[in-house]
Amino acid sequence: MLAIFLETLNVTAPVFAMLFMGVFLKRIGAINDGFIVTASSLVFNVTMPALLFMGIVHADLSTALQPDLLIFFTVATLSSFALLWGWAIWRIPFEDRGVYVQGAFRGNNGVVGLALAASMYGSHGISVGAILAAMVILYYNALSTMILAVYSPVIKSDPWSVIKSVFSNPLIISVIVASPFAYYGVRMPTWFETSANYLAQMTLPLALICIGGTLSLASLRQSGQMAIGASLMKMVWLPLICTFAAWACGFRGAELGILFLYFASPTAASSYIMARSANGNYELAAAIIVLTTLAAAITTNIGIFLLQWGGWI
Repeated sequence: MLAIFLETLNVTAPVFAMLFMGVFLKRIGAINDGFIVTASSLVFNVTMPALLFMGIVHADLSTALQPDLLIFFTVATLSSFALLWGWAIWRIPFEDRGVYVQGAFRGNNGVVGLALAASMYGSHGISVGAILAAMVILYYNALSTMILAVYSPVIKSDPWSVIKSVFSNPLIISVIVASPFAYYGVRMPTWFETSANYLAQMTLPLALICIGGTLSLASLRQSGQMAIGASLMKMVWLPLICTFAAWACGFRGAELGILFLYFASPTAASSYIMARSANGNYELAAAIIVLTTLAAAITTNIGIFLLQWGGWI
């Protein structure tokens, strides 16, 4: 059992070490808000598209592109969204519902989930994770835009605006561009691969440090029970329900492990930006990010440990 615990720690510790390195660097003044904004933009527009592109180009689509996995993830994501929206209508004040739902379902899979998948399963984790990340980006952007628009007077919720927002996303573009290269087995020039790999290797540490730098315990004092409730949904109930459903549907090994890591990822930092642009309760959004990121250091370790102990991954 100790061996399983240490193996789990080897997977998760490097990821959360980078997160808390960001907290430390911000605290001592080695990085500031200006750096975080610029570096986050670089990750979103350049290095993460490079990581996804290279992950898909090198993917063995016969193993990475798994219709059953993609269908299950789609159904689980849409069901979770609908469940949370129904819960919010019953329990959450009208003006906070959009921010609550977004914070409770929108995981940071493009960074934390993909980093954990890569740490645990290497190139296979990146390949499967990159394809899942493409779906995550599509679903999360569309659903977040929709839920915030319903409760915000400043976001357009018409279908064309949502579609345009999704397909102008650099991450979606990189996945679309990479897919034909992977399908036809086209090899990139060596110089191009080397340069793209330099960019790709920057992504996870830089993104994780930036997320750490945005964490603020001060936001917790302004949100209270709603932030705790959304965080419990995101880090306990939804991973538990969705992972059990995946297990019941017969998923095992790397596929079950990657699904768990994606369901158990903390709330995406971009949810704060979207909440602020929607004139929503951005203090609540920030508090959810803080709580879920701190909780992830515990819950992901427990989840991986239990799944390995049971022999399911």
